[in-house]
Amino acid sequence: MNINLKDYGLNERFEQEATMYDGLFLARVSEQHRELYKVISESGEIDAGISGRFSYDVQDPISLPAVGDWVIIDRPDGSFGNAVIHHVLTRKSVIARQSAGTINTGQVIASNIDTIFICMSLNADFNLRRIERYLTIAWDSMAAPVILLTKSDLCHDLPHMLDEISSVSMGVDVITCSSENEYGFDRIKAYLGQGKTIAFVGSSGVGKSTLINRLMGKDVLLTKSIREDDGRGRHATTHRQLLLVPGGGIVIDTPGMRELQIYTGNLSKTFEDIEEIATRCKFKNCTHETEPCCAIREAIENGRLSRKRFENYQKLQREVSYSALNYRQLENEKINRMFGGKDEMKRMKDYVKKRNNR
Repeated sequence: MNINLKDYGLNERFEQEATMYDGLFLARVSEQHRELYKVISESGEIDAGISGRFSYDVQDPISLPAVGDWVIIDRPDGSFGNAVIHHVLTRKSVIARQSAGTINTGQVIASNIDTIFICMSLNADFNLRRIERYLTIAWDSMAAPVILLTKSDLCHDLPHMLDEISSVSMGVDVITCSSENEYGFDRIKAYLGQGKTIAFVGSSGVGKSTLINRLMGKDVLLTKSIREDDGRGRHATTHRQLLLVPGGGIVIDTPGMRELQIYTGNLSKTFEDIEEIATRCKFKNCTHETEPCCAIREAIENGRLSRKRFENYQKLQREVSYSALNYRQLENEKINRMFGGKDEMKRMKDYVKKRNNR
């Protein structure tokens, strides 16, 4: 089998970086399971694992291979066993979340994507605060976010829903669609094309798998029926996977995420309206609580700013700050492991502290 990797998003940048590794082969990660991957090389799709040295050298799980990554492997096909991944090429974009648990580590959802479709169904799943959370992560990814409102056939007041979405979606394209009648699919397909990668993200049951099946022209992903009690689909995807769309383009399906904790995020882009209003406060360090001439409180009182939107902004601010703090602590731990001498450790910690305070 001879596969044109340009169909899978290969460009000059990745080709150039791959030339650094003589005697090895280029591939893209198409599926990710616990300790096993599927990768696509010029010879086809094969199973792969990571090398022992790579695993040992990784200091942060976010550096491990993920769906969408371009990787360097030791063999082009599986004739003599599974391939071994030795390197992950530099990512052009990455959408990540904080891993579940108490330790602050990141988990890559998908990488090297051009567009992120933030999927939300127009029924019981509809939640503006969740959209703001997804947008905060998406704007930080270096890919372009698009809000995809699914199951429009179940919506009884579409104009009202669209009006609500417009209050949080500044600078973002919003597409309304239905997999039942393929309404809105022309606008979705406009984002596809040779080498273009789209990641579908959203909570469980919003219809991502059904939508992708329609784009593929056949049922390649497992779906489950809609619950009669709340109009929500039951989630079927259990792992991330990359698929080549007939006619050009790549889609990445991801498991549903009820909880999406922020690892890194761009609040300034998501809440540009709030930060613009805050510049008109009398005091630069205004806490927007008791200070006189607070533009934020004034905007809330006169209805120009939603109190719930501002409260969510504050909540996400605290979350991002906490995440960043833990990241610095992790960086200091790395320095501790690298430098054994107390004097050297102190100098390096002082350097990191000065760098973070710039």
